[in-house]
Amino acid sequence: MTETDATRRPFTLAITLIVTGFLGWYSAFALTIDKILVLQDPQADLDCNFSVIVQCGANLQSAQGSVFGFPNSLLGIAGFVAPIAVGVALLSGARFARWFWIALNLGVAGALAFCIWLITQSIFVLGTLCPWCMLVWASTIVMFWTLTLFNTRAGTLGAPLIRAGSAMYPWVPIIVFASYLVIAIIAQVRLDLLSFLLV
Repeated sequence: MTETDATRRPFTLAITLIVTGFLGWYSAFALTIDKILVLQDPQADLDCNFSVIVQCGANLQSAQGSVFGFPNSLLGIAGFVAPIAVGVALLSGARFARWFWIALNLGVAGALAFCIWLITQSIFVLGTLCPWCMLVWASTIVMFWTLTLFNTRAGTLGAPLIRAGSAMYPWVPIIVFASYLVIAIIAQVRLDLLSFLLV
């Protein structure tokens, strides 16, 4: 990793990791609580159930909600601790080796890939949008783009990519917004979401 202001004092990255990590962790925790309520009473009236389309009950009781034989939310409770810890460490002045940044980036990329799969399952198969799930998706998208372009700009992912990373990093908010917009458009086209929100 090259010696730059971004690598010496990555304040923006640290705060982003802490905030998105916390939001993701809190959402995963809330989903776990709701899962327990559903196990106790399949007809439980969950706080996250707003309509036929915007709800988490269907997602929690589906096979997609427990891909590995246990609630997906447990992965979030365990996984989102890592970026929070890294963010706090960065604020305290910690420095990490290149292999660590690559491993962290791969982990976040894996989380994003899983989220993309869950997004497609939620929209195209289950026909619902789970509020807590969407907060996990939103947090992971921000985390992925910020971390990946930070690493690209810093040279962690290869010297030839530094120029592209430097050019793209300031555009992270726009890239994130574009990502959200794509998901929103797909959800609207597939589920006619606005008709349910405006009722």
